[in-house]
Amino acid sequence: MPDNVRMRISARADYAVRAALQLAASQDDGPVKAEAIADAQDIPHKFLEGILNDMRRGGLVLSQRGGNGGYRLAKPAGSISIADVIRIVDGPLVSVRGVRPPDLSYTGPAQALLPLWIALRANVREILDGVTLADVASSDLPADVSALADTPGAWTNP
Repeated sequence: MPDNVRMRISARADYAVRAALQLAASQDDGPVKAEAIADAQDIPHKFLEGILNDMRRGGLVLSQRGGNGGYRLAKPAGSISIADVIRIVDGPLVSVRGVRPPDLSYTGPAQALLPLWIALRANVREILDGVTLADVASSDLPADVSALADTPGAWTNP
């Protein structure tokens, strides 16, 4: 199946969300060193450093230098959505061939693809914008997300 028709979460986005969750779990403990995050989440340290720098530039984390330095969330975990993290490190949540759906156009029998891609984007946004780092870190996903994960076939690959 070509990459432009399947939903894909990049390694970069996965690592960024996991790093942010590690920081959310440590929010009251002060700054966390990148090495500790990398070890706890089994993320390559050099790769994580680049991700943390993007997250710092994007305003999601703060960094502190020195012996007691490290990284911490810039805001409470309950105010940072999973979508916020993914957008900082990967850009738009849904694109087709690297193009955002509203910038596409189709003709003939393919015309109905555009509203389909827009609907897909709306659903992805609804889920990822509606789940915060605090929700995941506390294993307390919103009921609608849990219900989707519990639907028959959700855990199988067609």
